[in-house]
Parts: sequence; structure tokens; C-alpha cells
Amino acid sequence: MSTGIVIADTSVLVNFLRIDRMDLIGGYPAAFIATEHVGTEISDDYPDQQARYQAALNAGILTEERIDDPTELDIFLRLSRHPRLGSGERSAIAVALNRGHVLAIDDNRAIKKALHEAGLTKTNLPIIPTQDIVVALIDETRRL
Repeated sequence: MSTGIVIADTSVLVNFLRIDRMDLIGGYPAAFIATEHVGTEISDDYPDQQARYQAALNAGILTEERIDDPTELDIFLRLSRHPRLGSGERSAIAVALNRGHVLAIDDNRAIKKALHEAGLTKTNLPIIPTQDIVVALIDETRRL
């Protein structure tokens, strides 16, 4: 299953960082991007995972980008009015919505509620949780 580009939230990345398997993200049939906000969330509480995250960035397994597009900043700020989402989630949603990419996140229900509260319900936001990423990776290995 190719999805082009995937914007990763902290929750999904931490699942792979915990088991030291960011190489699996590198094997996914789409490029992964994280925002600086996501990188900061990882570094705040998990220094060992931050080292793994930095190693994945250095190896080109994923890239990290700033949010500086005015549309992304607007979406980020609209979502900021709702405390249920952290800055990593808000930034990942903003980038995925603005750029038309898939969002990798595990709390689908909270995201849909936050989008509704921010007046963004008419937007198309494809979401892929960790378990679907793992299934896609298994399917890829079966094809080899």
C-alpha cells in the first residue's frame, strides 16, 4: 500500500522508538515526515528515544520539518483552542491537512472531535494508525 507521504505524530513514532525499530519506518512504502513539534515531544520525556529519533533522522529514515506555512500556522492555532491535543498532534494535523498527506496517529476519535470543534470537519484527512502501518509492512515482506 503506497500512500506517498505520511506525516507522523509522536504516538506512532514512539511505538517504533520504544522497541528500537525505526528501520521498519524506513521500510514502509511511503516517506515519513515529522514536525519539529513532534521531535520536541519525544525529547521532552524520553532521552533514549530522542537518541534513536536523531539516528533515524541522520539515516534518512524520516525527515523533520518546521511549520512556517501561513495555512499550517492557522490550522495549528485553530486546533490550539482545544486542549485535548498536544503541539505534536496539532502540528502533524496542520501539515497533513495543508499538504494533502496521510496522518499517522493513534487517537482517531480525539482527532475527529478536535477537527469538528475547530470547524475543520469538511476536510479530507486520511488517518493511518500504528497497527495499519505494521500490517502494511507485513504485507510488503510477504510480497518479497
